[in-house]
Amino acid sequence: MTETFQRPVGELLRGWREHRRLSQLDLANRVEVSTRHVSFVETGRSQPSREMVLRLAEHLDVPLRDRNQLLLAGGYAPVYSESSLHSPAMLAVRSTLRRLLEAHQPYPALVVDRWWNIVEANAGIKIFTTDVDEKLLKAPINALRLTLHPDGLAGRIVNLAEVRAAALSSLQRQITSTADPELRDLYDEFRGYATDDRPVQPGPAEVVVPIELMYEGQRLSLLTMIATFGTPLDITVSELMIESFYPANEETAEVLRELA
Repeated sequence: MTETFQRPVGELLRGWREHRRLSQLDLANRVEVSTRHVSFVETGRSQPSREMVLRLAEHLDVPLRDRNQLLLAGGYAPVYSESSLHSPAMLAVRSTLRRLLEAHQPYPALVVDRWWNIVEANAGIKIFTTDVDEKLLKAPINALRLTLHPDGLAGRIVNLAEVRAAALSSLQRQITSTADPELRDLYDEFRGYATDDRPVQPGPAEVVVPIELMYEGQRLSLLTMIATFGTPLDITVSELMIESFYPANEETAEVLRELA
């Protein structure tokens, strides 16, 4: 719910509460205050303390980036830093990410930011960057655009409809969580790539959607997992996602080992 902080803090908090589909009573019970106090904060009749802004934001699951905006709107200084991944303060985070990526070899792994731009990757992602249009490889490379664009991997993904449906569903959940307008723009862009918008029904035995990818005449079957940092206090760290790919069968594992 990224908005400029010129709007009163009460309006912004009400917007997040409504976005989370909570009543004032629901939120009051979670924060352990009266419904009247929540109402007064939202209407501007009561000025919330810094601690109250942070408590409300926590129980509304507001992203760190937007918590800073709530604080600014309430007249308080931001408490969450936003450090460049290449700053000295982020050395431990960078080192951890690189160890994870290297340890995952020979299987592909990459780190993306909130908008799915790749910020780190291991050598295994060459199976995704081979034979794609150079315009898609200009920094910052967007992982979802690389996957779904007709000039990207789309032509080599055997089960494109299933992969596309899963990616859009995941992106929609992220939009619901963050209310980020840039993610909405990405969603609209990716939906525009498709020529058939019929829903994809999973098979009765399916538990996860693999990516069935053709690479140099061989069919690779990959499963993907997303991981995040558990206790972030920095905006950049809170928005990082580690996407790791695993072979779904021994044939794929053997091909990836040979490529390495």
